[in-house]
Amino acid sequence: MVWGGISLGYRTDLHIYRRGSVTVVRHRDENLDPIVKLHAAAVGPSFVLMDDNARPHRAAIVDDFLESERIAGMEWPAYSPDINAIEHLWDVLGRAVCRRFPPPATLRDLETALQERWRLLDSAVVDNLVTSMITRCTLCMKVRGAHIPY
Repeated sequence: MVWGGISLGYRTDLHIYRRGSVTVVRHRDENLDPIVKLHAAAVGPSFVLMDDNARPHRAAIVDDFLESERIAGMEWPAYSPDINAIEHLWDVLGRAVCRRFPPPATLRDLETALQERWRLLDSAVVDNLVTSMITRCTLCMKVRGAHIPY
């Protein structure tokens, strides 16, 4: 399992969970506390965390941590990967790893390929995905008949 964060003009290092399951505690201790908290502080009060609704992201421990750090979270509909920017970036990353020759033959090779390709991702692609969030969310709301406030 891998975790990465993106925002306009910024991308975290790729975090690879090497052993064991991704638990709520590991997510908090390995991603939220050392990475998200610092980035949120650097961005300031306009920072809003958007995750992908994975089970470790939805637990009370995570909610309590985010509240204690005053990190706002985006309300996000379940099962909506088509409008989530990071899901599109995972696709780009997966395609880049698949184009690598020779293809990864071991888990260590796969980890190396993922880290390498993550670092080489075009920043313009990341920024485009982030800025396209407004369009994707607006289209989703229109399809569902929701009111759009602008």
